[in-house]
Amino acid sequence: MKSRESKKRPVENDRFKAASRSRLALGLIVAVTAHVGLFELFPRLRAADLLTAEALLVAIELPPEVVIPPPPEQIVRPATPKVAAVEMREDITIAPTTFDSNPVKNLPPPPKTKAPEGRPMFIPYTVAPRLQNQQEMLAVLESVYPEGLREARIGGRVLLWLYIDVSGRVQRTVLGKSSGSEALDEAAQEVAAKMLFSPALNRDKKTAVWLAQLVAFEPPA
Repeated sequence: MKSRESKKRPVENDRFKAASRSRLALGLIVAVTAHVGLFELFPRLRAADLLTAEALLVAIELPPEVVIPPPPEQIVRPATPKVAAVEMREDITIAPTTFDSNPVKNLPPPPKTKAPEGRPMFIPYTVAPRLQNQQEMLAVLESVYPEGLREARIGGRVLLWLYIDVSGRVQRTVLGKSSGSEALDEAAQEVAAKMLFSPALNRDKKTAVWLAQLVAFEPPA
């Protein structure tokens, strides 16, 4: 009887085994719960973007090689001139300059100024030339007036450009405005060729100039 009761009665080892299973299950539940709570409550960690600095490489063009020439050779200093001793006589004098040996009346006339080619152009001057032989020109005007036009009482006015040189003489005539009659235009140029003017001045110097001159042919009343 006693042996059967002893077999049925649990021993201490069996009790430990039965209790350890329940403790292991409880421990697993607590561990899982703790881990889940830890991941849920703990802030999430995120990897930050790390910016990598890129070095910009710039190609630099090197300046061309400069060749420095050698310094010039030193210029030889010229020799110091030596002044020779010359004895000057006290009785040496310079003769005065006079026109006795070469009077002004024997001097040749000034060269004629060549009339320029092309159209008349403005030449600056401060004093205008003036007609000197006006009375003589009136007589010339009457003599060159074409007789046929005079009798037909045909007149006209001719505008001429005169190139007057530094001596006051007319070197060239250019027709500026015709009178409408070729005969009167030619007669006006004959009159202008015999005109004598006072030289034009640019400040205090004589100068050649262009001058507009009107020649009028008027029939007798």
